[in-house]
Amino acid sequence: MAEEPQQPDEQQPEDAQPAGEQPEDAQPAAEQQPDDAQPAADADEAEGEETASEGGAGEGAAAEADETAAPDAATPVKAEGGKKGEELPPGADLDPIKLEDQTELSAEERARLEAEAEERARLEAEATEERGEEEPDSAPRTVAELAGDARYLATGKRKRSIARVIVTPGKGKFEVNKRPLDEYFPRSLHQTTARQPLAVSGYEGTVDVQVNVHGGGVGGQAGAVRHGVARALTEIDPELRRELKRRGFLTRDARVKERRKAGLKKARKRPQFSKR
Repeated sequence: MAEEPQQPDEQQPEDAQPAGEQPEDAQPAAEQQPDDAQPAADADEAEGEETASEGGAGEGAAAEADETAAPDAATPVKAEGGKKGEELPPGADLDPIKLEDQTELSAEERARLEAEAEERARLEAEATEERGEEEPDSAPRTVAELAGDARYLATGKRKRSIARVIVTPGKGKFEVNKRPLDEYFPRSLHQTTARQPLAVSGYEGTVDVQVNVHGGGVGGQAGAVRHGVARALTEIDPELRRELKRRGFLTRDARVKERRKAGLKKARKRPQFSKR
């Protein structure tokens, strides 16, 4: 067989180098700087380091002052009087929020509180008015002299109760249905109610009162006795009428329980309607 002629190897020039390689003499453009520019850069770096050191010192002093003035909010607060090393979460030293103040009252509760406040204010005003009126009248009232055999009759009413009162000169004896007042009316409220006209007019302790009362309940009977005693005192001294009338002792309170009607549960309550 015929041998192929060998081709001579392509000779590359010695100066040629691979594409990826660079000559040793070649340096990056950034590294090649003139010698004169290096001192200026060193001076700038030195000035920057001095400024940074001064600023760091100032910032460090300010940070230390802030830490001593007030602890950081994120730093946990140590428990006072607790175990050593025990810490509390942030905000544990704050006062708890009172939820009672934020709760809203219902309409019924608000109306009830307003009614109680109005009633309390009214009672205080009445008490103040009575004290202001009684202070000028500190002098004893002039009591009319009664004859030894004088008898003053009057009738008092309250609801279903009727009281027949007889007032005679005496030493303050008070009987109801031939029994002492304290025994017939055990409660002090009813006793005070029955004696009010005598205490206001100044005849308490100077006359004897005999009462015959029937009908109604205990409270209604006490009101009827007061009404009858006040009427009897106006027979003794007509000038007392104005004072007793102003206090409401001569006004008959005729409020009674309303009767039940046919077909109703109570006086006005109707039975509930049921469709089925």
